[in-house]
Amino acid sequence: MADLETRELEYFVAVAEELHFGRAASRLSVAQPAVSKTIRRVESRLGAALFIRSNRQVSLTPAGEALLDHGRHVLEAVSTAAESTRRAGDVRAPLRLVIKPGGDANLLSGILSAYGGRPDARRVEVLFSGTIDRADYLRDGRADVGLLYAPFDDLTGLAYESLLSEDRLALLPPGHHLANRGDLRMADLEHEPLPRWTGRAEEGNGPEVADIPQLVQMIILGRTVAVLPRSLAESAHPRLTLVPVIDAPVSQVVIARSQRDHRPLVASFIAAALEAKVPSAERRSWSSGLPR
Repeated sequence: MADLETRELEYFVAVAEELHFGRAASRLSVAQPAVSKTIRRVESRLGAALFIRSNRQVSLTPAGEALLDHGRHVLEAVSTAAESTRRAGDVRAPLRLVIKPGGDANLLSGILSAYGGRPDARRVEVLFSGTIDRADYLRDGRADVGLLYAPFDDLTGLAYESLLSEDRLALLPPGHHLANRGDLRMADLEHEPLPRWTGRAEEGNGPEVADIPQLVQMIILGRTVAVLPRSLAESAHPRLTLVPVIDAPVSQVVIARSQRDHRPLVASFIAAALEAKVPSAERRSWSSGLPR
């Protein structure tokens, strides 16, 4: 990538995503000849054609497809580095915490109270994410810290500490044949329809759901059952029957940050979260790498 400038990568990615030089120029707010000239210069420098051009369409060559994958990552890294640098130099910038609605396991108020008592505390901006993209907020710099659920969230590239360990409960519709059981095992649910979460690789055999409210409606309608951490299950809906699943893996609520983010304001917030969590006998660190 040393042979390419960031601006040239931006031009290339725009054309590769639009597959149209005119639309790419409009997206970049530049004249089309400037885009065409830049792409020709990049192709000459790399010694490879990046696009197949015809009167009707533009398509990527194998070399173009390879550069698009790397180029996107480079531009994302540059953007993240620039944003982190700006925020590090702005002592007034708030600390950004990402959670999903209702996904704080009732820990948030205690954490904010503990953090607010620290001499270096800043204003906390709470960001609400979708069901599966909280970790992305931390990896791409949109958020500084996040409350995530392990093992449900993808924690690749993150450093994290456990705040709470939870068992899991089965969520069953009214009148379900397992609703009167005192507890269940995963084998008891083997033939039950389990949800398929939008954007997750693992496949259930029930309906696709995008979030907890949609999941609850599908359970009430008898279309699926689910197994969730206790804090999420107990806040789901009063009409549902909740039964402990005694052999389901323990769920962890974790406080997480990017592995590359070692700023004192982030370390301070995580330290406050660890101080506020319940009780010390239940503490268990999964992956620290955090300043002590």
